[in-house]
Amino acid sequence: MSDKRTAVLDAAIALVGTEGLRALTHRRVDAVAGVPAGSTSNYFRTRQTLVEGVLDRLLEKDRVELAAIAESAMPRDTCELENLVHGYVMFATGPDRPRTRARFAMFVEAMATPRLRAGVDARRSELRAWIGGMLTALGVEDSATAARVLIDYLDGLVLHRCTSPDDQPDPREGIARMLRALVPVAT
Repeated sequence: MSDKRTAVLDAAIALVGTEGLRALTHRRVDAVAGVPAGSTSNYFRTRQTLVEGVLDRLLEKDRVELAAIAESAMPRDTCELENLVHGYVMFATGPDRPRTRARFAMFVEAMATPRLRAGVDARRSELRAWIGGMLTALGVEDSATAARVLIDYLDGLVLHRCTSPDDQPDPREGIARMLRALVPVAT
């Protein structure tokens, strides 16, 4: 992907994450990206292709981050899994909040746009398989169901933290309780 195209898409993600999907226009993306007027339109002729590009870029960035986590931080026990999950929640709702908000906006848009839905569904399947693999390694028998439950919980937690005031309590205790319910005590 060209540097300018990447800059345009990253600016679009920042725009959606701070101002919402309604703010996503070619002209606004050009301004946020600091590129000449018309640059976004050169890469994405219609708003729909721009929306698709934003979702593709979000999913691409998620895959890269997931691969980096998988290589460096596979949890060996429940405590390490709790730290990994807590770290993710705090990052997604702290420094990465605009991208997280953009991701949620795009997921909602995808439910109304069949072409986008396939990408979201594929990403969810990848995430469930990865989490399921971690849970299997920790001794969870029905890891597919447990992964779905954990991801649903985390989606709700992250959404709540991204759409509520910033003075929320640390979510570690809730995460720990959820993991204790899902993972056998022996780990």
